[in-house]
Amino acid sequence: MKTKNQIEDYDLIRNANEGDTNAFRQLVYKHKDVSLSLAYSVLKDRTIAEDVLQDAFIKVFHKLNTFNFKSSFSTWLYRIIVNTSYNELKKRKTNISLDEDNKDNFLTPIEDKDFMKESDQKRYINIALKQLKPDESLVLRLFYLCELSIKEIEKVTNFKTSKVKVDLHRGRDNLSFQLKQLLGDDINYLL
Repeated sequence: MKTKNQIEDYDLIRNANEGDTNAFRQLVYKHKDVSLSLAYSVLKDRTIAEDVLQDAFIKVFHKLNTFNFKSSFSTWLYRIIVNTSYNELKKRKTNISLDEDNKDNFLTPIEDKDFMKESDQKRYINIALKQLKPDESLVLRLFYLCELSIKEIEKVTNFKTSKVKVDLHRGRDNLSFQLKQLLGDDINYLL
């Protein structure tokens, strides 16, 4: 059974395929934040991820008429985002600097020991995710942020089931390690 979200996407796709550019803009707007997060998880550089995202959405625009409505649009879209991101990573052939957004690396101490602000939580988690391998970061974001199943992650990434499970496991462990490195004893305030 299709979800309300899928039905909305399908209506926007049909309208976009009939020439309604506003419908395509709505699709982009609806999926841009998660898509940027996925590109960023692979590329580790926000500026490059934004450029790749723009290229990916151009591809989506040109290929939208090939979408077959058998799967969710987000799975199809994420596959294009991931492939475009990895292609860009291959072009660069060098590790992208993990020090992009240096302002994020100036961490402020946790002032209120009873809780950590949601914005601080996100910032620390994103800094930790930057330190992970692209595959681990990507799989974690697909699983937790996009709430995709392992089977859906396989479709998006073209990874085998065993690789998805291993990357999830290692990604969780490495994320925990990175957060402990960043926060030390204050990690309890993140949870």
